[in-house]
Amino acid sequence: MEREIKAFGNYYKEFYDSLDAGAQEKVLYGMLLLKTQERLSKKYVKFIRDGLFELRILWEGNTYRIFFCFDEGNIVVVFNCFQKKTQKTPMKEIKKALQLKEAYYEQKRKNGIV
Repeated sequence: MEREIKAFGNYYKEFYDSLDAGAQEKVLYGMLLLKTQERLSKKYVKFIRDGLFELRILWEGNTYRIFFCFDEGNIVVVFNCFQKKTQKTPMKEIKKALQLKEAYYEQKRKNGIV
């Protein structure tokens, strides 16, 4: 099994480009797991709400989160990403991801892909 991974907007690229080489490698490993594994443990993926998930990445004491959703059961659409600095995922980041998810599906509808 292999999923296609799409990034909506430039959020993922900007986040990825801001990381050091070691963190980039760890992020790529997390994305590879998303792409190739049927199920991932809560260590790596957590359901947030409304079809939104977060990929959890730990690297040298830093915690990174990448929001995504599944589309058509196969495609992983990557939204906003951030370095987590508190115990709980900030609500503003969740709201931003949900807005991006809505914008993605709206754009998809307008382009007649649905």
